[in-house]
Amino acid sequence: MATAEDVRRIALGLPGATEKLAWGKPTFRVAGKIFASLGDDDAWMGVKCPKEDRDELIAAEPDKFFLREGHDDHYAWLRVRLAALTGDDELSAILIDSWRQAAPRRLVDAHPTPGA
Repeated sequence: MATAEDVRRIALGLPGATEKLAWGKPTFRVAGKIFASLGDDDAWMGVKCPKEDRDELIAAEPDKFFLREGHDDHYAWLRVRLAALTGDDELSAILIDSWRQAAPRRLVDAHPTPGA
């Protein structure tokens, strides 16, 4: 099971990542763009996810992935229940994918990730 501290450790280990409070919650940014945030109770995180991929992820693993209805509907964003994650490898893969969507191309190109 992943924790909020695991999210913080992995997110801040990504190139150019910073932490900033927004809406009373920790958010993780690259080049000023949010790529992850922690939920109010540290039980979930939000990450960037293309809208066209969200339904498939939620249908495949509804205990892991969800949307906050009325809030995420119009954004390329997905919520992930930390307790449903299997460990650092899965958490890292999700955070790296989100970081890659937010980071400037020059930063992504300078820091290729395995399997990307």
